[in-house]
Amino acid sequence: MVSKEKNQNQGSLFFSFSDTLDKRHPLYILANKIDWGVFEKAFAPLYSARMGRPAKPIRLMVGLLMLKHIRNLSDEMVVEEWSENIYFQYFTGESSFVSGFPCEA
Repeated sequence: MVSKEKNQNQGSLFFSFSDTLDKRHPLYILANKIDWGVFEKAFAPLYSARMGRPAKPIRLMVGLLMLKHIRNLSDEMVVEEWSENIYFQYFTGESSFVSGFPCEA
């Protein structure tokens, strides 16, 4: 099932990434060079709007797969690192820190 769009204007108890991240960090630079819309268009037809449970965002899942291979991490380690690393979270489309795991490894 297609996931619902997140409200990007909603405030957070946590800080905003735009105020705190080093814009020279390799993951920050890479996240802004990738055309994430290409992945959205390619994978959206594979999701059902009516069947199944709500899906995780496509950018999150593609970003986690990229991070896994870029950093040579296991499924478990990339999910754990995501929960602690603000650059991993920014890379996968978050605008502020999210506590907890993004998905099951």
